[in-house]
Amino acid sequence: MQPAYYEDLKEIKKKIWSMLDNAVTNRSSPFRIPVFICGNQEDFDGRIVVIRKSDQLNSLIQFHSDIRSDKIPKLKNNKNASMLFYDKEEKIQVRLKVECIINHNNEITRESWSKTGHISRKCYLVDNGPGTKSPTPTSGLKSELDNFEFTMQQSEEGYKNFTVVQCRIKSIEWLYLAAKGHRRARFELDDNKEYWLVP
Repeated sequence: MQPAYYEDLKEIKKKIWSMLDNAVTNRSSPFRIPVFICGNQEDFDGRIVVIRKSDQLNSLIQFHSDIRSDKIPKLKNNKNASMLFYDKEEKIQVRLKVECIINHNNEITRESWSKTGHISRKCYLVDNGPGTKSPTPTSGLKSELDNFEFTMQQSEEGYKNFTVVQCRIKSIEWLYLAAKGHRRARFELDDNKEYWLVP
């Protein structure tokens, strides 16, 4: 028996957003860690990010980053990016075309930072930015921080490096792999168009 979303565009959209919403709180969701690709024709790059918010009403998803990360200047040069999600069990692939907004030291980052736990804040306490060359293997942290021996108050120092990247979704492409026959569809959010594609 095929799922409700097999040949129903409305059900497909429901399924996609339920998987994105679930990824925010479910650490074992494959949709929690998509590949994020940004840059331009001369220099584009992909990496794994962690989905922190899903907002269907505003066609938005977001993740956290360090302001010193090399993806930030790439996004400042070109705000357009793409995201790739795949769930092996569900046999569903989702590709998003997004427009990115970099938030740093504003209301959006303050709200997200207040919800960021002690352990997660450790990432933003490194002395040098992600990707900085090092003569030795390192976490980038001072030894006292490396062992979680820091207070929540001390972790506030990391806020200056904390960034929230909001991704406004422009289009969604969905692929479902099925023995009976694959199905593929595209949703253009800017002009509210949707249509089937050959898988």
